[in-house]
Order: sequence, then structure tokens, then C-alpha cells
Amino acid sequence: MIVVSDTTPLISLLKIRRLDLLERLFGAVHIPQGVFDELTANPDFAEEASEIQECEFIKIQDVNPQEVSLFRRTTGLDLGESEALVLTDRLKADLLLVDEIRARHVAKSIGFNIMGTIGVFSAAYKEGFISADEIREAVEILRSSGRHIGERLFKKLIETL
Repeated sequence: MIVVSDTTPLISLLKIRRLDLLERLFGAVHIPQGVFDELTANPDFAEEASEIQECEFIKIQDVNPQEVSLFRRTTGLDLGESEALVLTDRLKADLLLVDEIRARHVAKSIGFNIMGTIGVFSAAYKEGFISADEIREAVEILRSSGRHIGERLFKKLIETL
């Protein structure tokens, strides 16, 4: 399975120290250079940057800057999101990991299969990689750190546990 990720699912999993879930679920995860740069450029997050830099299952890929520029102008998405969508298309990826609503809508309109952080939790739970209590705790950590997780989506997740 070929999986591409945008920045936000990676940040969320780094915050709860469960980046391992991606490797356990998917093996390799491809990210464009722009996503890698977003994850590693901020000096306030040196520890997280180090974790991404040393992560063997994350594969950094270049994308065509002209394609990305055109895509950004057309969709209004940011650089990381645009690069992730372009990379998903180029690799003919089976799945795009993305959380932002606007990017999700664009990805769906193109016909990409998408999954967000909550979907990762659900899939990891079904595989026995994370417990229901760990998911509840993770969601609370993410919410307290400013990540928006809608109540309806959270309730839907809890109902499946």
C-alpha cells in the first residue's frame, strides 16, 4: 500500500508520541519535501524534528514545483497540502493522510482515498495497536494542545471502540 501524508497527522502523532502507528499500519509513509520542511524548520520543535529526520519509514519525495504552484493557485491550499496532493497523484497512492477540511474536500473531489488522525486511531484500534483508553487520552492531549477534533467525529470514533 502506498501512503502519502500531509503535515498535520504527523504533528498530531508526534504530540502523542505514537508516530509508530503509521509504520505498524502502513509500513512506509511518503511525504513531500515541503511537509518535511514544515516538520523540521521550527526550532521550537527540535525534538520532533529529530524524530522525523531519524524515522526510517518516512520517505521524503521531491515534487514538480510548477505543478505545485499551479495547484496552489487553483485550490488556495498551503504548500504542504498542495505538495501532498501532487505527490499522491504522482505515486498513484492508495491513501492520503490529511486532516484539514479544505484539503480533504479537494482530495475527495479528485478521487483520492483519505484518512485523518482519527481514522488512524480507529484503524490502529482495530489492529490492536492502541487501546480505547489510549485513544481517549490522545484525543484529550490533542485538544488541549489546540488541535480541533469535532465532537461529532469524536463520538463516532468512541462508538466504534
